[in-house]
Amino acid sequence: MRTLVLIPTYNERDNLPLIVRRLRDAVPDADLLVLDDSSPDGTGDVADALAAADDRVRVLHRRGKEGLGAAYLAGFRQGLAEGYDVLVEIDADGSHQPEQLPSLLAELADPDVALVIGSRWVPGGGIVNWPWHRKLLSVGGNAYIQVMLGMPVRDATAGFRAYRADTLRRIGLHDVESLGYCFQTDLTWRTARAGLAIREVPITFVEREIGDSKMNGDIVRESMLRITRWGLSHRGGQLRALAPAPRTERWESL
Repeated sequence: MRTLVLIPTYNERDNLPLIVRRLRDAVPDADLLVLDDSSPDGTGDVADALAAADDRVRVLHRRGKEGLGAAYLAGFRQGLAEGYDVLVEIDADGSHQPEQLPSLLAELADPDVALVIGSRWVPGGGIVNWPWHRKLLSVGGNAYIQVMLGMPVRDATAGFRAYRADTLRRIGLHDVESLGYCFQTDLTWRTARAGLAIREVPITFVEREIGDSKMNGDIVRESMLRITRWGLSHRGGQLRALAPAPRTERWESL
């Protein structure tokens, strides 16, 4: 299967060469597309140099910082237009280990699997060097998602994943509005609602060593608001489906 690995970047000039080298070693037959949001630290120039040295690497320069979701949507559009079979999401900071990507891609050998998620919260998964509050936020957030949306997915917020191209076509990307990390939950929810199979593969998530995390309060608030709205709509629909139909009286003339 033709595979395109999408690498969104914003101020990742030191991390990008490392992740590209590891990806080329781990999945030498895959193509890489760097999605740079006009990083002020010169990441775009670093990406161009990597692309000039390796025809498996390309760069999509975007006009500014518009959020993770917008970057991935741009990458999906290009990958689908170019006929790739599989599109992969991976962080540029090394927190997702490229050496574990082949295990995600192997699951797509099953034609019934639509989406493979590299999961921190299934048996065998884990995290390294995370502060307790980040772990609490992730575990609590995923538990909230399970309660509100009823998805049998342990790590719906995970950003290391592989989609079949047909999955992205079926779930509809034209009306996706999620910008931050809620984007991952959004697409997981769309895949589940479409009745497509989602499989989780254990990974070890390693906290970045270079640069700063992009997580902030606005991202958390966006996620909570959207998930609450989706959940209330979903649970409301379930309650309406369980409600008895209104009785109708039939009057007969005497």
